[in-house]
Amino acid sequence: MTFSPDAAETLALRALAWLIGDHDLLAVFLGATGASADDVRTRAAEPEFLGSVLDFLLMDDAWIMRFCEETGAACDAPMQARMALPGGARVEWT
Repeated sequence: MTFSPDAAETLALRALAWLIGDHDLLAVFLGATGASADDVRTRAAEPEFLGSVLDFLLMDDAWIMRFCEETGAACDAPMQARMALPGGARVEWT
């Protein structure tokens, strides 16, 4: 499945909402990214910030699996969405 930028942003917003609902994991996200709670509120509509949300979730298979199971998203959806957001282009090494 290929995501349009709009569909990728929608999935990333779902991921952000899911992340906010898990206070322990949200604290890890804030610590890992250096973002503040204010950043989450003010930058949630920015495609680059949404890409960082997906980058964070993609760091751990368990997080991706939980997100997908709890939201009904396909297991490959976060990676596909990430590739449609700024900075997420797939690099092909040949």
